[in-house]
Amino acid sequence: MPLTVATWNINSVRLRQDLVAELAAKRNPDVICLQETKCPNSEFPRKSFERLGYRHIAAHGQKGYHGVAVLSKRPIETIVAREFCEKGDCRHLAVDVEGDGGRSVRIHNFYVPAGGDEPDPAINPKFAHKLDFLEELIAWSADDVSTVAPDSGALLLGDLNIAPLEDDVWSHRQLLRVVSHTPVETEGLERVRKALDWVDVVRRDVPPPEKLYTWWSYRARDWEAADKGRRLDHVWLTPGIADACTQVEVLREARGWERPSDHVPVIVRLEM
Repeated sequence: MPLTVATWNINSVRLRQDLVAELAAKRNPDVICLQETKCPNSEFPRKSFERLGYRHIAAHGQKGYHGVAVLSKRPIETIVAREFCEKGDCRHLAVDVEGDGGRSVRIHNFYVPAGGDEPDPAINPKFAHKLDFLEELIAWSADDVSTVAPDSGALLLGDLNIAPLEDDVWSHRQLLRVVSHTPVETEGLERVRKALDWVDVVRRDVPPPEKLYTWWSYRARDWEAADKGRRLDHVWLTPGIADACTQVEVLREARGWERPSDHVPVIVRLEM
């Protein structure tokens, strides 16, 4: 049976729970991974999502900032909500999603720090935090392989807040000194990817030089006409299950929905 998984930085789950309902109505993914939920666990709108058929929910959130959650139509088991950089931020949640024949797949849902505006860790603590977060991700992958990627395979997905390729931004030259596309960030993210040979299945199926974005700034008066986007949201698979991914979709239309997030969903289909 296929497993469809969506990842989406929802930018406040309580404010935009109706958009999650719209995603469910239009694409009906089995699993929806949310980032930037901005909601403590006690106030997470579980009942709204249970009515949509997502009866299995794991949330790791805090008031006003950050936060990740997994909504699933299939049974899940929460594995860990790991803390990075000793910040107490809610930026990671790992679950096992039940598959066929007792086999499950692990999903790591991440919200990597944005990094502020100035790409200099000496004067910008937010950017320093982002670089430290990437270093911890690399160490985590190397030191705790059994937790990261069990034999049944794993996905690493979410808002990684880095557009790694030249064709993941509207202007490579103009964004080289802009946080999210600086060389130190893109090289750091590539080191994370190589730590377990994760497969970027979205770019495998939609290869460069095709431009591909998942985020458009609220600052643009007409985001669609300007089309100054960045690919900040990603889905990676461990090599053993990468071939099971038969379809990817970036749901660009969601940026034009009413009261939208500045990110759009990325959806993958796995023939598990």
